[in-house]
Amino acid sequence: MVFQILLAAAGLVLLTFAADHLVLGSSRLAERIRISPVVVGVVVIGLGTSAPEFLVSGVAAARGDTDLAVGNIAGSNILNLTLILGIAALAGSVAVTSQVIRREVPLAVGAVVLFAFLAWAGLSPVTGAVLAAAGVGALFLLLRWARQGRGNQELAEDAVEFTQATATVDVPVTRSRLPGWFEPVRAILGLAGVLAGAQLLVANASAIATELGVPQVIIGFTLVALGTSLPELVTTVQAQRRGESDLVVGNLFGSNLFNSLIGGAVVGFASGSVSPGKAAVALSIAMILTAGLAWALLRRGLVLTRVEALALLAAYALTMPLLLSA
Repeated sequence: MVFQILLAAAGLVLLTFAADHLVLGSSRLAERIRISPVVVGVVVIGLGTSAPEFLVSGVAAARGDTDLAVGNIAGSNILNLTLILGIAALAGSVAVTSQVIRREVPLAVGAVVLFAFLAWAGLSPVTGAVLAAAGVGALFLLLRWARQGRGNQELAEDAVEFTQATATVDVPVTRSRLPGWFEPVRAILGLAGVLAGAQLLVANASAIATELGVPQVIIGFTLVALGTSLPELVTTVQAQRRGESDLVVGNLFGSNLFNSLIGGAVVGFASGSVSPGKAAVALSIAMILTAGLAWALLRRGLVLTRVEALALLAAYALTMPLLLSA
């Protein structure tokens, strides 16, 4: 089992490293071909940073490990808005604009609620199609909102600049010195690395769960979810240190939106009709309650204080016994 743990850890490291290159290569390629910063910030980077969750859950569902797949997405959704947001608020108050609270955050919470209900009913190709359609609609709204007003345009551009400035694997070479083929190759290799890392992580996490007699949903909810959420954790801490609170909130709620709609659709299509991925009632309720709690705390004063951060961390701690009792 020690060897399997080492392989799972190697898959996690490869996943994180490759996902970073995937985001950088995709965003810079989009800039090279003059795609709008709004599209790069909302679509390319938003989907790119959620790629680990999509691919790990998709690989798990395709292998028949549907409990691990659903547990990973549900665990990431809960972890983002409790543990990671709580850590960010402990480092300093997280402030957010009223516009984000009125539009982007409710959209993300709605996506989590939709995913929770459909995951409870069973993620099949039919429910996957519903989530995919909702994902397309959400992307349309996000792009439309991002184009409305100078503030949103600047936020999208800041997202691009921030992601590139804080990348853990970025090379200190100016864009003009890089050959034209470098970014597409980087993106393709990043995608291949994410797929390989996902396969290593899922296969060995599943084997470890079987050997220990631990339900796959527990492994997916804890270890796998924490691993695939590492990009969000690193980005959130860096953004908070720079005082970019809007990026903190947008990154975490946006990740939940893409996880729920696009990630849920991937699991539904990969699971098939024979063995749909399902979430227990307790897990679905926990997703909805934690999303609602984070929204309510931010909406109350548009600032998340250290005391409220402790409440979010406590909420994360309480989800485990709730899951075990399901």
